[in-house]
Amino acid sequence: MQISIFFVLVIVGVSFCEKYSTKYDNVDLDEILKSDRLLNNYIACIMDRGSCTPDGKELKDNLADALQTNCSKCSEKQKNGSKKVIIFLAKNKKPMFDEVVAKWDPENKYITEHKDELAKEGIII
Repeated sequence: MQISIFFVLVIVGVSFCEKYSTKYDNVDLDEILKSDRLLNNYIACIMDRGSCTPDGKELKDNLADALQTNCSKCSEKQKNGSKKVIIFLAKNKKPMFDEVVAKWDPENKYITEHKDELAKEGIII
């Protein structure tokens, strides 16, 4: 009896502590953001218009959950990288940003939640 309770607690604990893989945390975001070719390939992946690299597929597979949970399963590096990409797109690639928001946040729920953070970066939503 005690053993089965222990296993239930372990399973519950693991599911609450579940994090996204950090396997791709060393991807050079600056390189992607400064290259229209690379950036367009990642956008095509998450927009279902093109093939995905393994890291692009991982991003696409976790994007909806990350939005819904406010990146609660993200590592600090993933959180910082997400902010960097969002700020870059909003400031430098507004049509692309708007397209991604339309697909992944059609009700503007998540953008609205972070409106004040974005305003600090000079991005008015």
